[in-house]
Amino acid sequence: MTTPTWDPAQYLRHAGHRARPFADLLARVPGLPGDRPRIADLGCGPGNVTALLADRWPTARITGYDNSPEMLDKAHVDHEGPTAGGGRLDFAPADARTWTPAEPYDLIFSNATLQWVPGHADRFPDWIAGLRPGGTLAFQVPDNIDAPLHALMRDLADTPRWRDRLAGVLRRTDSVHTPGTYLDRLARLGCTADVWQTTYFHVVTGPDPVLDWVKGTGLRPALTALADDPEARDAFLTEYRDLLREAYPSAPYGTVLPFRRLFAVAVKEA
Repeated sequence: MTTPTWDPAQYLRHAGHRARPFADLLARVPGLPGDRPRIADLGCGPGNVTALLADRWPTARITGYDNSPEMLDKAHVDHEGPTAGGGRLDFAPADARTWTPAEPYDLIFSNATLQWVPGHADRFPDWIAGLRPGGTLAFQVPDNIDAPLHALMRDLADTPRWRDRLAGVLRRTDSVHTPGTYLDRLARLGCTADVWQTTYFHVVTGPDPVLDWVKGTGLRPALTALADDPEARDAFLTEYRDLLREAYPSAPYGTVLPFRRLFAVAVKEA
């Protein structure tokens, strides 16, 4: 898969909807063992929701990790620094495929990142080992690889016009496991695991809002692959837009975007 170039401004256009599953996951995280917790946010993006961790644990030392320079630049400018309770929020480059805790953590958190990381469940042993007793691993991932917004994108990329340009860029690579698989993997590592799914029915507004949504996330590999040919990029977007308009019809109040997500909270044995 093409390594995507990220656009923080585009991603943040739907920040309210994107922050909701973060908040729902955060609400299920129990108290942490340390008085001044050490927290990692894997795949922090522009840092807007990482800052919510500081609201919950104002004395914590929190580091947001991401492999996108564009996202980290935005996070540094908008959110880095001391927190109200004497803690600190900072950001650093790292890749979830290889990141291993270099010190004990009370919480390792990841929001809408691990779907980009094939084999991420194989990282669980290292991450759990890096938690203090009673610490928590919590993550949330989109669980909708067969939803129209993804299926139509892949089908279009596989048509004769686009196959040579986008071959393999949008292939169906689903690194997200079933809820039962996550529960089993985490429980076998000695954790008490809580795993669940939720389907959100987002009402999005504005011109072609589903296209606008996916331009900030799932469409990034295609936009990156076509970045050197604006005419081709715009032609692909026009064809994809027309397919999305049919799949997600608008209503007087907006456009409904069903979006299923999978959540897991694993507490290490104290």
